[in-house]
Amino acid sequence: MTREERDFTYNTEREPLVIPEYGRYIHEMVAYLKTIEDRDKRNKNALAVINMLGRQNPHLRDVPDFQHKLWDHLYIMADFDLDVDSPFPKPSPEKLKERPEKLPYPKKGYQFRFYGHIIKKMIDEAVKWEESELKDRLIQTIANHMKKNYLTWNKDSVSDEVIFEHLRILSDGKINLKADENELREASQLVKKRKNNGHYKQKNYRKKRN
Repeated sequence: MTREERDFTYNTEREPLVIPEYGRYIHEMVAYLKTIEDRDKRNKNALAVINMLGRQNPHLRDVPDFQHKLWDHLYIMADFDLDVDSPFPKPSPEKLKERPEKLPYPKKGYQFRFYGHIIKKMIDEAVKWEESELKDRLIQTIANHMKKNYLTWNKDSVSDEVIFEHLRILSDGKINLKADENELREASQLVKKRKNNGHYKQKNYRKKRN
């Protein structure tokens, strides 16, 4: 194929790119590696290609895990048919095609999901602690976070008694705070009001025009 013919060849007429992010020239260089018969020369050119791949992410170029990833990409673009001295084991197509394990999701549901799963885990952990001043402070912190989450999602004011009742339910009755013995932070301290920036800009615009 002449240079003129190559320049006017549509991408749809070319071989599809295995990893499009690297572009066609990188894929052509990888294809060229497979045609080099001299092993030393092939190894040197493979390192040159790896360096070019790393230039796209220079801050990660010298990180060992990232280097491993680049070599895997080199083999993938070569269709796993490349004999070079890699510092990492050659990946197998079967291994790359394996589906990742499913993430474990909590199977048991609970009330008041607007508090979030982390709050529920914190409550479950607090229940396991022995009675101490540190545990009391932890429970107080959890209750304040619950109040903040309630106000964030529900936008209404809420009494401490409601938060304490929800905490009792979520802890299966193992945490009981009394309103006359405990006091949570004020709503204004937990949730800051957002300024109406749109109104502020419109007001300033009118002042400038006048």
